[in-house]
Amino acid sequence: MTSTPIASKIIPKATRVHLDPNTIDYTSDRQRNAVEALINEFTISTQLLQDVKANFMEGMNKGLQKDGETMAMVTSYVMGRLDGSEVGSYLALDVGGTNLRVVAVHLTGGGEITTRQTKYRIDEKLKVGEAKALFDFMAVCVDSFLDEHQITVRGDTQFELGFTFSFPVLQTSINRGTLISWTKGFNASGMVGKDPVAYLQDAFNRRHIPVRVAALVNDTVGTLLAHAYNNPDTCMGVILGTGCNGAYIEKMENITKWKGDASAKEMIINMEFGAFDKERAILPLTMFDNKMDRKSVNPNKQILEKMIAGMYLGEITRNILLNLIDRRLLFEGNISADLNQMWTFETAYMSTIEADSSATLHATRKILESTLNFPSTTMNDRQIVKVIVELVGKRAARLSAAAIAGILEHTGAWKQKAAIGIDGSLFEYYPSFNTDIMDGLEEVFGPIVRQNVSIGLAQDGSGVGAALCALLAAKHSN
Repeated sequence: MTSTPIASKIIPKATRVHLDPNTIDYTSDRQRNAVEALINEFTISTQLLQDVKANFMEGMNKGLQKDGETMAMVTSYVMGRLDGSEVGSYLALDVGGTNLRVVAVHLTGGGEITTRQTKYRIDEKLKVGEAKALFDFMAVCVDSFLDEHQITVRGDTQFELGFTFSFPVLQTSINRGTLISWTKGFNASGMVGKDPVAYLQDAFNRRHIPVRVAALVNDTVGTLLAHAYNNPDTCMGVILGTGCNGAYIEKMENITKWKGDASAKEMIINMEFGAFDKERAILPLTMFDNKMDRKSVNPNKQILEKMIAGMYLGEITRNILLNLIDRRLLFEGNISADLNQMWTFETAYMSTIEADSSATLHATRKILESTLNFPSTTMNDRQIVKVIVELVGKRAARLSAAAIAGILEHTGAWKQKAAIGIDGSLFEYYPSFNTDIMDGLEEVFGPIVRQNVSIGLAQDGSGVGAALCALLAAKHSN
């Protein structure tokens, strides 16, 4: 059994080593001017931070008033708050990728949690076969997990389970929803328009497995809850990884589109904020962003996500490098076959380049020459690559800050003690991403924001968070 510290872990990552563009020995005025133009294009000024924040808040309000807006502002049906005193044992089932994961979460009070978990590989045939077979497999995995860990229930009681089902779902209650479409290589037949919870519960019932699906969970809502158990002041959960999203606690009276039970004062809203500014009214899109967007699987969608999420930052950087190569301002106009392919410049390379502190930029050289197979690079080449990488990475963090600032302003949470739980590889591993966000928030709100608002790494929204969601659902139904 492992004890899981859920929030505010010390983040073990490098910090950015800044390279002043003025110290580069440029090969020509054209090269210097090109770099200066990129700096102007990618720098997010304090005024632009404020403008994006204001526009973001307008988008929030529209989404709270009616469905079908750019920011969906999905009602999660999760009501009530955690204070860390809750106790008990709950299950989580996390489905949405190569593996499914079963987690047993034991809450001991005082914000302390212990977890046990097992991963099970989902066969490719199951992903595209009959839906019933896929959900039967999920039930069998939960059953074997309970056997493996010798977890039993007393009498005729049942385990409460939180079900993280990471596909587009129209949620109709805390544990009901309909599948809108399959993604990520899944295409089990006869499932679109049906309720995944009903299928899973039926599979449990047919096998007499003592489990009740108490909650259908979005991983961003789970991130908020995972952080809140250890930090009762938590006001939002944010995902900054391959993709991005946010969830926060909203007053019921502000959700004017809500027609359901209004007995609770608050509900968690799943914002789906990666879709912000589909209208292209405020975000400072460049030709490098537009080129990446046009060639993506979902053109003209998820515009904010494409400027800040880990899946896209490397490709934006690659587009800039290609442009400079075509103008013979980088690598003497020579291209490597690797860099010529889309998505080959990974965001992980950017992390390494940002942290490169060696006098000759050795780590940067290794990526360019050993990984991307450039025959040779000059110090000038490596310095320009490092400057470009910082421009793209820092812009992403500052636009993330503008979105977070919008939520803090909308709720007023920045005026008192508030905690933000953030999950995702970008926040966890990208050099200085967290400090760039905090610097941006200070520019918007002033120094007081550092005293009032804490940002911490919230982990396992899809596991621990889902189990906590099951707890809240069971509490609310009682």
